[in-house]
Amino acid sequence: MKVGFIGLGNVGGKLAGSLLRNKFDLTVIDLDSSLTKDFVAKGASTTNSPKELAQKVDLIITCLPSPKVCAGVMEKKDGVINGLSKNKIWLEMSTTDESEVKRLGKLVANKQAMPLDGPVSGGCHRAATGNISIFVGGEHEVFEKILPVLTVMGKKILHTGKLGSASVLKVITNYLASVNLVSIGEALTVAKKSGMDLKTTYEAIKISSGNSFVHETESQVILNGSYNISFTMDLVVKDAGLFNALSKKHHVPLEVSPIIFNIFKEGQKKYGSRAWSSMIVKRLEDACNINLRAEGFPSELTDNESEEKGYVI
Repeated sequence: MKVGFIGLGNVGGKLAGSLLRNKFDLTVIDLDSSLTKDFVAKGASTTNSPKELAQKVDLIITCLPSPKVCAGVMEKKDGVINGLSKNKIWLEMSTTDESEVKRLGKLVANKQAMPLDGPVSGGCHRAATGNISIFVGGEHEVFEKILPVLTVMGKKILHTGKLGSASVLKVITNYLASVNLVSIGEALTVAKKSGMDLKTTYEAIKISSGNSFVHETESQVILNGSYNISFTMDLVVKDAGLFNALSKKHHVPLEVSPIIFNIFKEGQKKYGSRAWSSMIVKRLEDACNINLRAEGFPSELTDNESEEKGYVI
């Protein structure tokens, strides 16, 4: 199967790297020509437009920063839609809106091609080793056709139901991670002000009922001081906005979510859109005139699990 990958950013570049490392016939495009050139130097091909890429390959993957950006890549004159034909497959791996992926899915289907949404979860460090989790929505038969690709990019693969269902679950799980990140900042700050050693605090949380994936990962780069989680403040604001919109669509009177959204909007304004999302804890560091630091924590996360072929759960 020939694969085309559009979007070589923090996540997309690592997913595409797994395909290249595993000898897939890969064609790539990114607005940043240096990223494209790096992949070409390692054996990938490139084209002049998303349309040409779609004409050339069997599976087109998009992994882009927002629904608006993806819509442009798909619908412009030299975009993906105009390069599609019968039996080609589009896999949307961006974090996006359910209604938007369904809208684009109809345009794809009108070309007799097949749409899927397939967002990932688990951190950029796991994307780099092919150990990230992937949710996939769409026709099960189409899902099965691309399993050889999915099981190289990810470790735990879950078919979530109809098109759009994966995007709903991705927005929900990202919301949970954002809530957890804010609560970790509060917990570490209270621990620091109470005179606790933060390395001991980290270990205590890790073996407690309060532990989480976010604590085991993001707390490490917070305590190091790099904050480098390879995920930026603007992306959290986008995802939180998608979660809030989803709740309003279904008339759910949320209480915590609007607070979290405003906290990250404030963080974005204070530290910049491209600041690492884990810098949200710096709001409390600044307010309390402290730093949440401890010895022995890495500046960047690495995945210590060996790369292995993924599987369906």
